Parts: sequence; C-alpha cells; structure tokens
Amino acid sequence: MEHNQFKYTSLLTNSKSDGQFRNTVWDPFLIISQIIALQSIYYLTLGIWLTVICLLVGTSKSLDHVFRYQEIQIRDFPGKLVVAAFVLNALSGACSMWFIVQRTKQCLDFSSTIHFLHLLACWYYTGQFPLGFSWWCLNIVCLASMCICSEFLCMKTELRAIPLSMGQKTDL
Repeated sequence: MEHNQFKYTSLLTNSKSDGQFRNTVWDPFLIISQIIALQSIYYLTLGIWLTVICLLVGTSKSLDHVFRYQEIQIRDFPGKLVVAAFVLNALSGACSMWFIVQRTKQCLDFSSTIHFLHLLACWYYTGQFPLGFSWWCLNIVCLASMCICSEFLCMKTELRAIPLSMGQKTDL
C-alpha cells in the first residue's frame, strides 16, 4: 500500500530529475480553468475589436461576424474589417495566453484548443460545417500567429529567470 502511494505521488509530481527546467504537475482543474478563461477572453476581445472597428467605420455589428463563415471574405470592405478584427484578436489572444498559461510548451496546445472550440461554436451557430476557404485560411493564420507570438512572449519570460552572465556566482 505504501509503495503504491509513493508511485502515484511520484507520477503526479514528476519528481525524478530528468533535466527539465520545471517539474510538471497534471492538474485537470487548472487546465480546464485555463481553457475556459482563454476562450472567454478570446470572444471578449474579438467582440471588442469588432465593435471598435465597426464604430470607426460606421458599419453594423452582428454576432454573425463572429460565427458565420460567410462573413469572412476579402471581396468587400466589411469582410476585410472582420478579417482585421480576427488578426488583431490573435495578437490579443497571444497576450492573454502569456498572462494565463505562462508556459512555452503549452502555447500550441492552447491555441489549437481555442480555435477548435471556435470551429465547434461556428458549426453549432450556423448548423453547418464551415466550408469557406477564406474562413479556413484566416483561422489557420490566426492560430499560427497566436501560437508563435505567445511562444515568443513566454520564452522571453522563461529565459529572464535564467542568469546567463559568467562573472556572477549563483547559489542553486
């Protein structure tokens, strides 16, 4: 019994020293909370970007801009504004991921999860699977830019904690 408890504890805390910078802990509550927070911020900031852009230009605001794949096209000016809002939102999402997740290794996972849940929301809202080529291109570009920017921000933060100067001694 005691041996199994130690085995379980060591699996959870990854207590063996395998050259990792940080120990990882499997915490499903934390992961689900981060997903909910990031998805909420994703839609909040997208709504803010769409509202600001629509107010500046004087076009109408609609929930269709967020969830209908037919709204994402570059043939007319309102479609270009929706595309611009999504691209700006990818940058906002990268900043929120930097603030909430703070781990470079998890940025791709969370970016993919955000966009996968957005795909499901669009599918549910319209009742049909998004088939627009421009919708898929935009979401792939936004996923990539969100992931790369958040990885860059997280990496800068993680590297800041590691002293690199040779002249100073550090106590570990």
